[in-house]
Parts: sequence; C-alpha cells; structure tokens
Amino acid sequence: MGKPESIYEIHDERFRRLTVGSSDLDQLYSGCRWAEGPVWFADLQCLIFSDIPNQRMLRWVEEGGISVFRAPSNFVNGNTRDRQGRLVSCEHGGRRVTRTEIDGSLTVLADRYRDGRLNSPNDVVVRSDDTIWFTDPTYGILSDYEGFQAEPEQATCNVYRLDPKSGELTAVVTDFGQPNGLAFSPDERILYVADSASSHDPNAPRHIRAFDVDDKGELSRGRIFCEIDKGLPDGFRVDVQGNVWTSAGDGVHCFSPEGDLLGKILVPETVANVAFGGPRRNRLFITASKSLYAVYLAVRGSPTTPREA
Repeated sequence: MGKPESIYEIHDERFRRLTVGSSDLDQLYSGCRWAEGPVWFADLQCLIFSDIPNQRMLRWVEEGGISVFRAPSNFVNGNTRDRQGRLVSCEHGGRRVTRTEIDGSLTVLADRYRDGRLNSPNDVVVRSDDTIWFTDPTYGILSDYEGFQAEPEQATCNVYRLDPKSGELTAVVTDFGQPNGLAFSPDERILYVADSASSHDPNAPRHIRAFDVDDKGELSRGRIFCEIDKGLPDGFRVDVQGNVWTSAGDGVHCFSPEGDLLGKILVPETVANVAFGGPRRNRLFITASKSLYAVYLAVRGSPTTPREA
C-alpha cells in the first residue's frame, strides 16, 4: 500500500517547523456521543475528558487505555486544573462551575450571577493569580441532549472572572453571541475567546476574539483575532510560542500570534477541543465528535497550570 496522504494542510511555511511530518494521527478511543473538555494531568500521566450526552467523564492512560472517571457527570463540558492541581469543571446540568477537591468531594464555585442562574458554563481556564475565567453560552439549556432544557435567566451570554478568595463574580465581556473556548497567551497579557454563535445561525460569528489583560485582570482593546473557514471555533489551546491551536469543522487550525492561518491538522470528525500533554507536553490530544485522537508536534503546549507542566 502507498503512503497515506499527509494529515497536514500547509498554509504558511512556518507551520512545517511546528509539526512532525512522519507523525500519525492516532485514534485512541471511539464510543462517545460528543467528546469535549480534555485536560492533562502531568503528575498522574493521564488525560481526563468529557462525553457530554452520555453523562460521563473518561480517563485515558497510555498503557491502560480508557476507564470511567465519573458517572453521572451532570453533563460536564470543559475542564481545567487550578494552581493547586484540583479539577475545575463546567456543568451544563447544574448550570454551574465546580471544583473537585482532593478527597473527591465537589465544591460549587459559581452558579448564579446577580439575580439569576447561569446559562450553562462551557469552558474554563485559571490564571496565575488564581482567578477562574469561564464562558456561559446557552448550549446546555437549549434541549435535553447536553443538559436540561430551560429558559435563560441571564439577558446575555457572558465571559466571567471569578475570584475564588472573595467569591466575587464579574462579567468581563457581555457582547458575545455564544462564548465558547478560551485561553490565555503564555504571558497572560492576551485573553482569547471563541464565539461559536454560527452553530445555530449561519450569519452569526465564527471567530476568535482577543483582549488585552492588565495586571488587575481588566480587559481592553477587544478585536477579532481570526476567522474559521470550515465549521466554527470551539475549544483551543496555545503553545509556548504563542500560536493558537483551535478546533474547527475539518480538524485543528493553527494560527500565529498575529492571527495568520499557518496550517491545519486534518481530522475525519468535527473537532470540539484540544489539550497539550504527554511527558514532554508535545502531544496534542483532540476530542472530536465520537473519538479521542492524538498527534505528536514539534512544539510544546503552554501549561495552563504548574500541574500540567
């Protein structure tokens, strides 16, 4: 048999230096209904990710394969770790952000803003000052498939900043259609947030926006960072060079810090999210529709917490 076509689509020669030409796209597992929320645990050498409609969270390890981490999951979507290594998750079912303590118990971090319940927290990241940032679109309350159908109690779909010390919850951006994935640049001076509103309106945004972040966590100079030409942006991560690796309809798209499309990793299923991991943090794990994939790259991911490094 001849060598299969490359999994890479090169748009800029800089992309070649970020990829390993001989690396295959490995399918590690298939059997989800909608795989999401991957997070790497370097200290345990495992990946945790969500299977939202099946109400479960799964654990993958190199030698042992797949096992159930938590079920029922209350329709958990996005996951990350805080600076103390604890798992922080966005629950569609509970319409809340929770933290899994070391003893396995759950602490509710946020479930209301002002006088109403949150919509359905989607994705989450923790900054080095311990503040927790998350998005709150309506996907989990649109039907009973990924949560529980309900009317929104918030007038807008917001991006929030939570101070876990004081419990203060602040809506830092309120003009998104459907805010989705989010990540900081390696120096935390830029916050990237996806708007995936085109999922239900073809004329709505399908882009990632960027915001400058000051030392107090205040945002300014919001602008469009990049547009997605196939499908829409969902979850994404940033590498140590500041390149953004985002989910899309035809795979994973890589954008330079300037917003230039460098290239794509072609995946046979619609991609929902990605996470860097592995012993050297140069393996990109990809949650895509029913499956979990992985590919080795020539660049390391920017750790979102010390426990992921």
